[in-house]
Amino acid sequence: MSISLSPWIWISALLSLAVFSFLYKDNPFYRFAEHLFIGVANGYAVTFYYHNILVPTLFDPLFRQGKLLYIIPFIIGILYFTRFIPKISWLVRIPIGITIGYYVGASIPATTQAFIIKQIQGTVLTSTNFQAWNAGSWGIVWSVIVFIGVLCSLSYFYFSKEHKGVLGVTSRIGIVFIMIGFGAAFGYTVMARISLLIGRLQFLLGDWLGII
Repeated sequence: MSISLSPWIWISALLSLAVFSFLYKDNPFYRFAEHLFIGVANGYAVTFYYHNILVPTLFDPLFRQGKLLYIIPFIIGILYFTRFIPKISWLVRIPIGITIGYYVGASIPATTQAFIIKQIQGTVLTSTNFQAWNAGSWGIVWSVIVFIGVLCSLSYFYFSKEHKGVLGVTSRIGIVFIMIGFGAAFGYTVMARISLLIGRLQFLLGDWLGII
């Protein structure tokens, strides 16, 4: 066993142990590591956005290249700081409204294309479906299951009619497919977190303590 003498590895190891200490209970070591992480992350984000977004896309064109049209987004951005002045804090609604309107308008077509049209194409008519049908009986079975699952899941979210009769049956089947989807997503999330835990343990036992 060879313990590392690097100060940065010791700092990383101690901060990792401080975070793991939350598994016992909330304590000052965990809160210190939490506040340090949030502070460093926010400091990095502010620096990153300033040098990579504000300077090349706003400050340089406005102040160095003399493009006066950029004064409009500059003023709109300044209005965000009116939130800290009570008498004119209502002006912050202007940039917030512009931002929300822009992103909603930009995201609706993209979301419709990605999560509605593409999903319909993937369920009804894609080369994958043709390959599945040509793959034999199991390919046909899985194609039918996917098609039924999509229709039943959509019927569960049809609230204009009471879920009775045929709609009640299909909606209950849809719940099964939805729960399977949630379970798969949760399992994937757990696997990702376990992978992060394994990486941290490898660092502590390998790079820091030299046990492995």
